[in-house]
Parts: sequence; structure tokens; C-alpha cells
Amino acid sequence: MDAKDPLAAKRAEFYLPENTIYLDGNSLGPMTHAAKDRVNAVMTQQWGDDLITSWNKHQWIDLPEIVGEKIAPIIGAGPGQVICCDSVSINLFKVISAALSLNPSRHKVLSQNDNFPTDLYMTQGLENLLGREKCQLVTTKEEDILDSLDESIAVLMLTQVNFRTGRIHDIQSITEKAHQLGILVIWDLAHSAGAIPVKVDEWGVDFAVGCGYKYFNGGPGAPAFVYVAEKHLAALEQPLSGWMGHASPFEFSPDYEKPPSIKQFLCGTPGVVSMSVLDASLDLFTDINIEMIREKSLALTDLFIELVNQEESLNQLEIITPLEHDERGSQIAYCHDDAYAICQALIAEGVIADFRAPNILRFGFSPLFLRYADIEKSVELLIDVVSEKRYDSEQFRSRKAVT
Repeated sequence: MDAKDPLAAKRAEFYLPENTIYLDGNSLGPMTHAAKDRVNAVMTQQWGDDLITSWNKHQWIDLPEIVGEKIAPIIGAGPGQVICCDSVSINLFKVISAALSLNPSRHKVLSQNDNFPTDLYMTQGLENLLGREKCQLVTTKEEDILDSLDESIAVLMLTQVNFRTGRIHDIQSITEKAHQLGILVIWDLAHSAGAIPVKVDEWGVDFAVGCGYKYFNGGPGAPAFVYVAEKHLAALEQPLSGWMGHASPFEFSPDYEKPPSIKQFLCGTPGVVSMSVLDASLDLFTDINIEMIREKSLALTDLFIELVNQEESLNQLEIITPLEHDERGSQIAYCHDDAYAICQALIAEGVIADFRAPNILRFGFSPLFLRYADIEKSVELLIDVVSEKRYDSEQFRSRKAVT
């Protein structure tokens, strides 16, 4: 399978530690050699030698748009609708506010009750700021989302891939149903962008956000991105009107004037080092398409599931990720009462996965650097850890700050 893999050569573009199988790229992608080189260039030549002239000389000032335009085709967006800035949380605050401003006769924001917490927290914060008469978070179970849509809802906010289970929402059909009822839709693509096909323009998405440090391999705390459908840019308002989001920031006017473009979603000065890293890492996608990545993702996850199912000692692991291809993201999740300890024991054996409360052992599959042989080896080590109960040790049960 590795010999026939059309993406096999991509592995050489990553810095990967020896004797480690990395099944956590859905949480933090590994470093690329291009990213390392770019950091050196930014620190020594651009910042070190060229100093402040680099804002023009090396296009620091244009990085949010440059990076946004690299992300756009990966999520199916045309030009001028994606910009790189801030974090997912901050960008959610902007787009929730903007969506509510476009639907002023309504105030309810509907989400699912097990959405990624920051999506819910940012809406709760906006609710506390504005009052429930202007913003009210309403949640429901995943299976009840379509039935919960009605003409009292202003905004529907969902994450395409459930961060715990890996289940995929059908963006197109849900967005169509919401629009029929006059509801604007925000999609969080943090666990899907760069791993599965997304077509925000074709599917009629209003707003989307996503991060740069998972499948984009942009490094810890890499800046996020915002997508806004072109049809909304002229009419909306977002409250974080920072100087970089001004129509002419270097006129230093005392009064804010928004540009009729995606640049209005900029706030403060961009983090040049981190954004440069992301810019370099995104070049991985220039000569491949997302369908190739998706095909390998499904093959990797199929192999992992098959190998786990063949081993009787792993029957105690309960899979909660859908088996159907069109319902599965690029991760596999299992429930086990000792999931945290098993995860830590696997890490000690050189297989890096992660744990999600309350009892989920999660494996992420990043097709650009993973080999099929890595999957076979990781399951072999999982069998050893579980069958021999290597996880049954205090050193593996003691919870760390980051799980």
C-alpha cells in the first residue's frame, strides 16, 4: 500500500522524530522543513537584517491576505473571501456578531450541545455582553438539529466534524434547510479543513472559521482563518474594528471606516512569525488536491479499524466513529474506562494519540505524512498495551494539564 501511495513523497517534507508514530495531527500538525527554513529567514534576514522595512520588502503587511488566498481553494472558496487572522475563538466572536447584524429581527443562535466548547463559550460571552434579547444560545442534540430549525433562529452554528466522535455533518443539506427558513449559517472547519473536501461557495455557506495548526501544519497557536461569502461583505458589521481592518489603516484616521472587503475582519497587527510559518506549510497543498488526501485518509482509517477488529483483546474498545465513509472525518475514536491511561501508555511506546473527556481515546490520521506501515505498527503496540495492561500504572493515570 505504501509503494502505491501517490502521496508517499510528501512525508519527506516533514520533520518527524525517529521511533515515533504520530496519530495526533488532527490536534497539532508536525513541523515541515519549509516552516523551519521560513522561521530562520524571518528571524535572521527579515527581522534581523531588514528590520521594519520588511513590512513592505517582505510583504508582512499582506500576509493575512496571501495566506487566506492559499487556504481558499482548499475549502472551495473563490478569491477575496478568506483572510488569515487571530484565533478560531476570536473569529467566532466576529462572525456570530456579524451574522446577527444581518438578521436583526431574530436573536437565537442554535448549536448542538456537544459542539466544540469554544464555539459555545464565545456565544455565551456574546449573550452576556448583549443580553438575551439580542443574543440567545440555544442547543440541541446532534440528531435533532434539523427538527430544531424554525423561523425564530437567527444563526445556526455547527462544526463540520465532531471533535470527539469524528462524525461529519452534511454541510450542503443542512445549509439549504437553514436558508429556506431565513437562517444564516456558520461552519467551524477546524477539524476538517485540509483533510476532507469542503466546498463553501458551492454549498452556499455564509460564514466559516478554521485553524491553521491541525491539518495545515502551521505550528502551535498558528493563526486561524475566516471565510465570508462575498454577498455579505458590504452589508455586515463586526464589532472588533481594529486598525488593520480600517479601509486605510496608515492614514491613522480617528474614525473607523470599514473596507467593503474581507479585510474588515482584521483587527490588530498580525503575528508575522507564526503567519509566515503557516504560509510556508500551506505550500504542501500546491501540487495535490483534497480528493487525494481524502482517499488516503479513508484508506488509513479503514485499515486501522480492520486491524483493531481482528484482535480479540481489543474488543473492549468501543468505536464511536461512524463506519460509513461519508459520515467519517479523518479520525477514529474509541470509548474505554481507562482511555486516558491507555493513551499515556501508548505515548510511552512511541505512538502519540490523545484523550478527550470523559473516556475517549482518539487517533488522528494526517495523510500527508502517515504510512500504512505506521498504522500496522501502531495497532500492534495498542494490542500490547491493552492485552498486557501496561496502562495499569499510576504514572499513566495521573492527569496532565493537557490531555
